[in-house]
Amino acid sequence: MNYKRTFIQNSAVFITIVTYKRRNILIDNISTLRQSFQYAKTKYKFDIVAIVVLPNHIHLIIKPETITDYPKIIGQIKKYFTKTSKLTYTSNKKRESNIWQRRYWEHSIIDEKDLNRHIDYIHYNPVKHKLVMAPKDWRFSSFRKFVKEGYYGANWYNTGDKNNIMNMELE
Repeated sequence: MNYKRTFIQNSAVFITIVTYKRRNILIDNISTLRQSFQYAKTKYKFDIVAIVVLPNHIHLIIKPETITDYPKIIGQIKKYFTKTSKLTYTSNKKRESNIWQRRYWEHSIIDEKDLNRHIDYIHYNPVKHKLVMAPKDWRFSSFRKFVKEGYYGANWYNTGDKNNIMNMELE
């Protein structure tokens, strides 16, 4: 299968990264995951617009300085985490590990409405997966930063928001 990515310079990209067989390993290794992002930032210039880390997947929106770098950024994060975590690592001939799914989902953000929808999706995700009752209760997310900046109220999300978000399939 020939997979083609879209690169729109000066845009942001929504990305979902999933662990191999959806293993619940990320929260237990959150400091290594943070180091992985810090390491990638030493190699490439990018901003993290919004993020949520769940036990077996990550949703984030990044804005790389050079749009064609985002696959390399994700590769660096996954590689660093795999090599530095204390998890048992194995690989097969297809270059797949038992840490991460080989591919990841990405979507180029096309406008402000699209950006806002994806930010909402990211912050609602822990509720969707029944990890917490409200976005404010999940520690591993940029939600509190968005509250502090006035983007959300501390008790954000209502029935209308929830219905719109639940109709988005991004995993």
